[in-house]
Amino acid sequence: MSKPKHQAAIAEFLGTFILVFAGTGAIVVHDIYGGITHLGIAITFGLVVSSVIFAYGDISGAHINPAVTIGFWLARRFPAAGLLPYLSAQFGGAICASLTLHALFPDHPHLGATLPSGTLTQSLILEIVMSWWLMAVILSVAQGAKERGLVAGLIIGAVVALEATFGGPVSGASMNPARSLGPALVSGNLSHLWIYLVAPVIGCGLATASHTLVHGQDRFDLPGKAATEDAATAPADSESHHREQPVAAATGNDNEPFP
Repeated sequence: MSKPKHQAAIAEFLGTFILVFAGTGAIVVHDIYGGITHLGIAITFGLVVSSVIFAYGDISGAHINPAVTIGFWLARRFPAAGLLPYLSAQFGGAICASLTLHALFPDHPHLGATLPSGTLTQSLILEIVMSWWLMAVILSVAQGAKERGLVAGLIIGAVVALEATFGGPVSGASMNPARSLGPALVSGNLSHLWIYLVAPVIGCGLATASHTLVHGQDRFDLPGKAATEDAATAPADSESHHREQPVAAATGNDNEPFP
């Protein structure tokens, strides 16, 4: 049964909210009370990503990341009409999460904002590379434009935790413009925000290109063409079945408006 478009947008809002609330909240709690450690923060980010995929993967695809949504669009797995609703929901969820943390911990100086520890070049390149690999893995395990299922949730969450473990001390390991915008905007730490808005999009764009180079042009790239070709070669007695089935497989959306 088709789900209304607003359900997918709400899922992206809530998913991004809990991502930022739990992930950056772990940073804030560690700064104030201690005990979580850097590794614990990395694991928190990985676990919350996995949990969102389990909870909302079937509804919206659980992108919870504007760069990932743009990457799916560049890979021709996601419609252009869905960009504005998804990106608005993701940025809105992140900002609301940071506002909530600010209400809880009003004296914290940065609310878990991503801030370069090394040079700007180090952070820029590191964010591009980490975003590239994250998107490369997502494209390989996602069903169309949907990150869903036990395997996808565990693998994608593990990649986030991995990259946060080694990249966090240098750049903050954002890989996500919404995750960086929320705390930066609410705390007023905007000086290096451009890195975390630009680098993940570049990295995810590179991932779509490398995915095509390595795997070739998959069925998700040209859903209309794939459906037409399959329908043309289908036996006459199962024509209606083969006209409908390839479209769902090619778009990965199970007849839902988004993604």
